[in-house]
Amino acid sequence: MNEEKGKSFDVAKSTMAQLPFFSCKNMVLDDKAQKDIAKYIYCNDFNVQPHKGSYGEQPKIWIEKSFIIKKLMNNQKPKEDG
Repeated sequence: MNEEKGKSFDVAKSTMAQLPFFSCKNMVLDDKAQKDIAKYIYCNDFNVQPHKGSYGEQPKIWIEKSFIIKKLMNNQKPKEDG
Protein backbone atom coordinates (compact mmCIF):
# COMPACT_ATOMS: atom_id res chain seq x y z
CA MET A 1 0.00 0.00 0.00
CA ASN A 2 2.82 2.44 0.82
CA GLU A 3 4.50 1.68 -2.50
CA GLU A 4 1.29 2.40 -4.38
CA LYS A 5 0.95 5.81 -2.74
CA GLY A 6 4.65 6.64 -3.18
CA LYS A 7 5.48 6.44 0.51
CA SER A 8 8.46 4.56 1.88
CA PHE A 9 8.14 2.28 4.88
CA ASP A 10 11.12 0.92 6.78
CA VAL A 11 10.11 -2.21 8.67
CA ALA A 12 13.23 -2.15 10.87
CA LYS A 13 12.64 1.47 11.94
CA SER A 14 8.98 0.79 12.62
CA THR A 15 9.76 -2.31 14.68
CA MET A 16 12.40 -0.52 16.76
CA ALA A 17 10.06 2.41 17.37
CA GLN A 18 7.25 0.13 18.58
CA LEU A 19 9.37 -2.40 20.46
CA PRO A 20 9.29 -0.61 23.85
CA PHE A 21 5.50 -1.06 23.90
CA PHE A 22 5.87 -4.84 23.77
CA SER A 23 9.24 -5.79 25.24
CA CYS A 24 12.53 -4.56 26.59
CA LYS A 25 15.07 -4.07 23.76
CA ASN A 26 17.66 -5.97 25.80
CA MET A 27 15.47 -9.07 25.81
CA VAL A 28 15.31 -9.13 22.02
CA LEU A 29 19.07 -9.27 21.40
CA ASP A 30 20.20 -12.54 19.94
CA ASP A 31 23.72 -13.97 20.42
CA LYS A 32 23.77 -15.30 16.85
CA ALA A 33 22.77 -11.91 15.44
CA GLN A 34 25.39 -10.18 17.58
CA LYS A 35 28.06 -12.51 16.18
CA ASP A 36 26.90 -11.74 12.63
CA ILE A 37 27.16 -8.01 13.36
CA ALA A 38 30.66 -8.47 14.81
CA LYS A 39 31.69 -10.50 11.76
CA TYR A 40 30.30 -7.82 9.44
CA ILE A 41 32.16 -5.03 11.25
CA TYR A 42 35.41 -7.01 11.31
CA CYS A 43 35.22 -7.83 7.60
CA ASN A 44 34.33 -4.25 6.76
CA ASP A 45 37.06 -2.69 8.92
CA PHE A 46 39.84 -5.02 7.73
CA ASN A 47 38.56 -5.49 4.17
CA VAL A 48 38.48 -9.30 4.31
CA GLN A 49 35.92 -11.78 3.02
CA PRO A 50 33.89 -13.56 5.71
CA HIS A 51 34.22 -16.86 3.81
CA LYS A 52 36.68 -18.22 1.27
CA GLY A 53 36.13 -17.23 -2.33
CA SER A 54 34.72 -14.32 -4.29
CA TYR A 55 31.28 -12.69 -4.02
CA GLY A 56 29.66 -15.47 -6.05
CA GLU A 57 31.05 -18.08 -3.70
CA GLN A 58 29.81 -16.45 -0.48
CA PRO A 59 26.86 -18.21 1.19
CA LYS A 60 23.57 -16.67 0.07
CA ILE A 61 22.40 -16.29 3.66
CA TRP A 62 25.52 -14.28 4.54
CA ILE A 63 25.04 -11.96 1.58
CA GLU A 64 21.43 -11.33 2.65
CA LYS A 65 22.44 -10.79 6.28
CA SER A 66 25.24 -8.40 5.31
CA PHE A 67 22.88 -6.19 3.29
CA ILE A 68 20.43 -6.07 6.19
CA ILE A 69 23.18 -5.24 8.70
CA LYS A 70 24.60 -2.56 6.41
CA LYS A 71 21.18 -0.93 5.99
CA LEU A 72 20.49 -0.95 9.72
CA MET A 73 23.93 0.47 10.54
CA ASN A 74 23.49 3.23 7.96
CA ASN A 75 20.10 4.06 9.48
CA GLN A 76 21.71 4.26 12.92
CA LYS A 77 24.46 6.73 11.88
CA PRO A 78 22.20 9.82 11.67
CA LYS A 79 20.93 9.11 15.20
CA GLU A 80 24.50 9.01 16.51
CA ASP A 81 25.52 12.20 14.67
CA GLY A 82 22.48 14.23 15.61
